Amino acid sequence: MTEELTVGGWTAFHSLTSEEQQVFSEALRGFVGVKYTPTEVSTQLVNGTNYRYKCAASMPPSDVTWNAIVEIYKPINGQPHVTGITRI
Repeated sequence: MTEELTVGGWTAFHSLTSEEQQVFSEALRGFVGVKYTPTEVSTQLVNGTNYRYKCAASMPPSDVTWNAIVEIYKPINGQPHVTGITRI
C-alpha cells in the first residue's frame, strides 16, 4: 500500500501497520484502568507524527464497551505519548 503523505494533512483511517501498533503499545505502556484496543488509525505528518487511533474501549471486568479516539504524538526523536482520549 502506498499512501501519499502531505505535511499537516490527515490520512484516511486504515488498518494498523506493525509500526503503528508498536507506537500505540509504547504510548500506553503502564496505562491502567480502561483497556483500549485499536482497530484503525489515521496519521498526520508534523514535526514528528500525530496518530488518531479508533479503539474499542472497556473497563475489565465489566462487559460494557464503547468507542474512543486515542490521540498520540511521536516526536522525531523521543518516546510517543498520549495527548488526548475522546469517547465517541
